[in-house]
Order: sequence, then structure tokens, then C-alpha cells
Amino acid sequence: MVSSSVLGFPRIGANREVKKAVEAYWAGKITADDLTKAAADVKKTSWTSVKSKGVDFVPSGEFSLYDHVLDHSAAFNVIPKRYVGLGLSPLDVYFAMGRGRQTENVDVPASEMKKWFDSNYHFVVPEFSEETDFKLVFNKAVEEFKEAQAAGVTTRPVVLGPVSFLVLGKAAKGASTGFQPISLLPKLLPIYETLLADLKAAGAEWVQVDEPILVLDTAAKLESQFVSAYTALSKVAPKIMLTTYFARLDSNINFIAKLPIAGLHIDLDRAPGQLDEVLEAIKSTNIVLSLGLVSGRNIWKTDFEAAIKLGQKAIDAIGADRVIVATSSSLLHTPVTLESEKKLTAEQKDWFAFALEKAAEVATIAAALSGSQDAAVAAALEANKVSIAKRREFERNSDATVRNRVAAITPDQLERQSPFSVRKEIQAKALNLPKFPTTTIGSFPQTKEIRQARAKLGKGEITEAEYEEFIKKEIETVVRFQEKIGLDLLVHGEPERNDMVQYFGEQLQGFVFTQNAWVQSYGSRYVRPPIIVSDVSRPHPMTVKWSSYAQSLTTKPMKGMLTGPVTILNWSFPRADVSRELQSKQLALALRDEVVDLEKAGISAIQVDEPAIREGLPLRRADWDAYLKWAVDSFKLATAGVTDKLQTHSHFCYSDFDDIFPSIQRLDADVISIEASKSDMKLLNTFKQYGYSNQIGPGVYDIHSPRVPGGQEIKDRLKDMLAILPDSLLFVNPDCGLKTRGWKETEASLINLVEGAKWARENYA
Repeated sequence: MVSSSVLGFPRIGANREVKKAVEAYWAGKITADDLTKAAADVKKTSWTSVKSKGVDFVPSGEFSLYDHVLDHSAAFNVIPKRYVGLGLSPLDVYFAMGRGRQTENVDVPASEMKKWFDSNYHFVVPEFSEETDFKLVFNKAVEEFKEAQAAGVTTRPVVLGPVSFLVLGKAAKGASTGFQPISLLPKLLPIYETLLADLKAAGAEWVQVDEPILVLDTAAKLESQFVSAYTALSKVAPKIMLTTYFARLDSNINFIAKLPIAGLHIDLDRAPGQLDEVLEAIKSTNIVLSLGLVSGRNIWKTDFEAAIKLGQKAIDAIGADRVIVATSSSLLHTPVTLESEKKLTAEQKDWFAFALEKAAEVATIAAALSGSQDAAVAAALEANKVSIAKRREFERNSDATVRNRVAAITPDQLERQSPFSVRKEIQAKALNLPKFPTTTIGSFPQTKEIRQARAKLGKGEITEAEYEEFIKKEIETVVRFQEKIGLDLLVHGEPERNDMVQYFGEQLQGFVFTQNAWVQSYGSRYVRPPIIVSDVSRPHPMTVKWSSYAQSLTTKPMKGMLTGPVTILNWSFPRADVSRELQSKQLALALRDEVVDLEKAGISAIQVDEPAIREGLPLRRADWDAYLKWAVDSFKLATAGVTDKLQTHSHFCYSDFDDIFPSIQRLDADVISIEASKSDMKLLNTFKQYGYSNQIGPGVYDIHSPRVPGGQEIKDRLKDMLAILPDSLLFVNPDCGLKTRGWKETEASLINLVEGAKWARENYA
């Protein structure tokens, strides 16, 4: 009989209960016990909801108040020295590592964050050195397994595997030159042995051990580490379901099949072509194969007919008792439930499945593959067949104008009129910026008043004219503040924007939107991705009115703000019926029209943000060139339709550029700004190594933390930057936009930033 499994469930709560509780705790409005109670309620609801859909293997242990990788760091005593001895509770140390802390007696920055593989989820990077003293401070997996049992649900606990935990980390500042975290595996394994032995003693039959790095090329070099780890762990653990996701295993399956594991999970949503190779490798073993047939990364209904076909192939090869139908990955990356959506049309709602609906899908597919004669299963199969047919019919209705315009793109449309060396001189005269020009990344604090005004407009409590008057006042406040403190290249602050992707999607043809389809990005930062359902076009200008208004308020240059085509694509739920390349180029053409209109309206600098361009890079190197070609071409298509006088900017965050630097150069943006403060500015050495010649603004402080950087701290960062980069190329700016920050900390931080730039001008004349 085929079983069913969910690898993980959204931990935010159907109504964002976790966000509200965590932020209330940070604000001192509730106690740690209150926070624990709120978390317990969400966990219990998740477990019972998934079980109610008929799922056999319900996950536990993957819930987190901030980040699951940070949970492992806290549980294993991987706590950097800067967070030790501060007189904080363990919970407050945990949050300080995630978001920093600045109080009367404590001032520590947050730890570095990176993107979780090719998703928009951020994890907190563990820091290791030879001095790391692993201890099992608490056993979260056991605690939540017992907690679920008390709620009447027997779960399959989830832990991040030891090899991935180490490889995803970095060497701490005090580590020896050349130190590699994986060298600590022999020290770490006894902790995992205790954790897993305790799980077995608690009654867990299976444990899901996530080793996502097995889908990377680099895993091929770690065969001996995987062998030693799982040889040791299999002796004491419950049955191990070794879990991979987001890409294919390729040749790594050859050593994986020899590991002493009870089960293996593979992603057949992202990599359906790997099934034959995996079946061939494991058919002579007793390994149970978990098939990731239901997407954990998108929101489209699963095509049951196609999923059952793949499932049957596995059954024919190894037998039904060795097959599990599962989500492709954790459902962390999807909204909680479609039941919360009241404004989608009946047709639109019929296209989608969110996390809870996906749980029902895996149960239905498993039942069908088991030969169930249940009438409810038969009805679900028939309803799915009808839904998929209707969606396919809708997909055939393409926009000929949009498709023809994409087909007519020429190489000339991707290039600026002159090379950067020529443009730089023209722009210097037009903008008249000082040396070390200061700017921000775009957004200013989205205050409670702004959110309330937007909500009132949506409810019809104020008119469009009243709302626009409110937005004008907000823009003027931001402009006057920037003038007052002496910023050089201004922004309008984006008070009219709900989200950097949703705002544009709402003004483009081809998108639909949800009310409550929230997904965690990091910590308590949730986003509501728009959904691309058809061909994309721009029916009217999107930002020209507000950027032009802001420019009318000042004689200083105003920077127009747009989100780039690749980022809009990656931070939306994309179509599954056409290529990402086609969708990206449709978006690029829409943005090209906007860029041209902004220049015509008198805007002399335009920032087209692409923070997701590195994130979207395929996990297998063999697939990189094709992606980078269309991704870079999309950015250039969006930005190259202007004169040499227009200064183009772009922003990137949490990205490792070492391997793709030629593509970053090929973007040919006049100025790029990058996250640098949390990564110890290691990115800058890459820019020096490759001889980057365009202008660059490495972030001088971290905006994802509420702490205010000291003036000397910013000067020290600038000094470090100027030891690497030519002073003629340096812009001074924060790491990212200021939307999530409060005004008080924003004012103090930017004043220190401006003072830092003045200091640089005085000392690097």
C-alpha cells in the first residue's frame, strides 16, 4: 500500500498568528510564556489539519519562531561569542542572533543571512571554528514529537542533517585560515546520535533528515562524509528518510543508494527526469522511495493524472510498499490555505492549491495508487481532471501582441548607446553629485498611518483623491527629511507601495492577487506573492506620477524606483505552462516602457532592483549558462532604452557573486548597490578580483536589524571599502530598503551615514 507524506508545513499560522506574537514579544507586550502558548496553538492546528486530510506521515520539529537553521544553531550551542555573556535569556540570545539587539546595555548586530538555495526564504548562517563546542542544549525534535503526541497526532520528526548544517555554515572570524566547517563532522556526530537516539526512545518510528546539499554539484566531493555520518547515525536512529529537494541528484545517487538509510525522498516537481536513474540505483536495495509529486514551491493544482503516471512507474519498479507520495519539499514556501481567499473568482480559485489543499492532494494520489475504491477518492480524481482541463483551456488564450513583441526583440535593444566610460562623464555633468554620493535603496518606513490609509482606501472609507493627498504629504515628508540631513541622490520613499513586487503586479495585465496568501521570507517578515496567470503587459505608466511629483519638490536629483523583471518573476508564483524566460522577457518589455516614460518625465536616475537574480540561479552548474543568458538579457532589455544621460542603478542582496561575476558585469548598470555589512564585506574582494569598473554602493549598515550603527562603525566600514575599491566609484548607502524600519532608527542611521560620507570626502580628497 502506498503511503502519503508532507515534508513540512507553513509555520506562520493561518492568520499570521506567529508574526503577531513574535513582534508583540519583541515590543515587550507579551511574555515568553505567552509566545510559547501562541506557538503551541499554531503547531497543534497544523498537525491536526494535516492529519485530517488523510496524510500518513505528518511532520513535526520543523516549526520555528524565526528560522529552522537558527534553531539548530541554538540547540547545538553554535552561538558566536558576541552573543554570550550579555545577561540575556536563551530566547533573547536566539532573537539577537537573528535580528540583532540594541538596548541600554547590549549592542550586537544580527548574524548573516543567506537565501535558502533558490528560494526567497532566508536562513541565518551558522558560524563555526575549531573552538565550536557542540552540546545538545535542548532536543526540539523530541519535544515537538511528544507535544504532537499529546495532541493526538503521531508525527515523523524533521531535522536538518549534519552534513548540510555544516556546509551551509561559514568559518567564524576567529577560525584559522583555510578552516572548513565540514572538518567538524566528527565532533558534531555524537550530538546527532544523542538527538536521534532520544527520538527513537520517545517512540518515533521514522525521522526525516533533510540533506538538501545532495542536489548540489559540491556534494559529490562529500561522499566519505555522508558515509561516515549515516553509518554512525543509522545504528541509533529511528528509520531514516534521507530527504532532498529543489533539484536532481544526478551522479550523487550512486553513493546515496549505498548508504544505510531506510528511505530516500526526491523532488519530482523540479526534476521529474531523475526518476528512472534513481529507481535503477535503488531497486536492488530495501530503500523506500518518497516521490515529491506535489509541488512545495508553487500554488497550482497538481495534475493527478500526470502524478499517478510517475507514481505507477515507481510501483512497477520497486513495489507499492516501497513508495510514498509526498510534497516535493516543505510547504513552507506556500500559503497556508485557499479557504482564506474570498475575493478570487470561482474560476481562479479552481486553479490553485495551497498548503492544506496540497496535503489533501498527496493523500488522494496515494489512495489512487493503492487502488482505493472509495467514492470520495473517485470524486476527487474526477474533479481534478475537470479543473486541469479548464486551466489548460485558459492557458491557450495567449496575447498575440505581447508574444509578437517578445519574438521581435533584437540584440540592439539590449545595449546602451555608449559604453560606461562615456556615460559616466555625461551623467556626472547632468547629476552634479559630490564624491562619495549618498543615497538610499528606495523605500522609507511604512508607518502604521500609511498602512491604515491604504486599508481605508481598500474599504472605501476614503476617496481616491483623499488617499492621493495623503500620499503626497508622505512623499514630501521623505523628500524634506533627505534634504535636511544632506542626502545627495533622493528617493520618494514609496509610501504608495504595499510590496515591491505586488505593487507592480497590480498594475500589469496577467496577474491575480490574494488576500491572505502569506509566505515567510525571514523572521517575522512575510510576503504575499502575486500569481502570474497569463501573458504580461503594461496598460499604463505605473510610477511616473509619484516620481515626477517627488522631483517637483526638490532641485536635487530624484531616483525612480522599479523592481526588475527577474525579481518580479522569482518573487511571484509563476506560470507552469510556459518558460520562465518567456515570462521574464514579457516583464522586461513592460518595464522598458516604464523606464523610457520616467526619463521623458524628467527623472535622471532610475533604479531597477534585481535582488533575486542570483537566487534564481539553477542549483546545478550545467544549467547556469542558459539561465544567466536570459536573466541578464531581461535586465538589459528593461534598462537599455534610455539616453546616456540617464543613470541606471540596480540593487542586489544576500548574493554570492563569485561564480557569476561576468554576468554581473554584463548587466552594465551604471551603479549597483549590494548587501555587504552582514557578510563582513567579503563580496568586495570579488569585485576587486574581477576589476569591476562601474560604480558601486556596498551597504554600510544592516537594515534588517533595528539597531542603529554608530558613526565610527560606518567610517570603519568605508575605510575597509576604500582599501579595496577605487574612491571614484564608491556610492554610500544602506544594505537594503528601509520599509520595515521605524522612523527613529532610520533618522539616526542615515544621519550617521551622511556624516560618514562627509568624513570620507575630507580624508580621501
